[in-house]
Amino acid sequence: MNAEICFSSRLLDWYDVHGRKSLPWQKDKIPYKTWVSEIMLQQTQVITVIPYFERFIGKFPTITVLADAPEDEVLHHWSGLGYYARARNLHKAAKVMRDQFDGHFPPGFDDALGLPGVGRSTAGAILAFSFSQRHAILDGNVKRVLTRYRAVEGYPGKKVVENRLWEIADEFTPNERVSEYTQAIMDLGATVCTRSKPLCDLCPFRSDCLARQAHRQSEFPHRKTKASRSVKAVRMLVIKNEEGAVLIVKRPSTGIWGGLWSLPEVSEPGSEIESWCEESLGIKVRVLDKLSRFQHVFSHFDLNIDPVLCLKIRECDHINDQPLLQWYNPRYPAEVGLPGAIKKIFDTLSETSA
Repeated sequence: MNAEICFSSRLLDWYDVHGRKSLPWQKDKIPYKTWVSEIMLQQTQVITVIPYFERFIGKFPTITVLADAPEDEVLHHWSGLGYYARARNLHKAAKVMRDQFDGHFPPGFDDALGLPGVGRSTAGAILAFSFSQRHAILDGNVKRVLTRYRAVEGYPGKKVVENRLWEIADEFTPNERVSEYTQAIMDLGATVCTRSKPLCDLCPFRSDCLARQAHRQSEFPHRKTKASRSVKAVRMLVIKNEEGAVLIVKRPSTGIWGGLWSLPEVSEPGSEIESWCEESLGIKVRVLDKLSRFQHVFSHFDLNIDPVLCLKIRECDHINDQPLLQWYNPRYPAEVGLPGAIKKIFDTLSETSA
């Protein structure tokens, strides 16, 4: 039995008994649902994705409905899931499919790969799940399984190492039961060959995993040399009006929290808040209190947020005439995309005022 058949048959035997088969996007393998789930699962665990997926599909049941929806509405239903470029690309890709593919996910690999936010592994997974096409995948879970099984040295982010892993992934991908195999290797990495404390005694490859034989499971995959984390600080203004609504501002489409609504930021050191608000926002405020510092952790840096509570005294210009500003009442929230950090600040304010 050659390596491909041996590996895939053992993995499929394991999957038939232990694999996950009742996830929401597995109930009917519609390409649209598979695509949404694969995008959500990028850098996010299944248990976190499930409620977001169900709400998202409930609101946007088809590609065309998603494409026709305002971006704010899409981001609102993504709020808290993080990595918001995924949502913006999902929305862009839906428009491409509406306009170029009659509202359907394209079954061709090159067409799928050309969609915003869809890389080689994601395209392969969607086509394997939805159309039973044979394509290798190489997400984070698969990289971990393959690097340990073959003891592949080097950081997988390096092109030479990644190319080697793609070769192995393609070698092991079978011609039959491709959909089940794709789910199986994802499941093995997610539930058994985990990042820390892998359950090697439950693994179908425990007898010939090279990393296990050398007692080096924790070394694979090799990690990128860590750069020191940077810390950034910003003052955010919590400006309330007489109805208890808070002023929010739409962020640029690129950068952190791109396209979401956040709080006004005063980043210039030494800036007087009252004069800054009058010049930049067109409103007069009175500073009431400095709130407790709030830290939000991003993947590459920490953001220290110093919220300052202010009261609007009057508007110099009508706020509704400025499309990038609006009043947001946390008690009656509008459907706009808010970063998780801003939601937490609003929750803290609600608890304080309760």
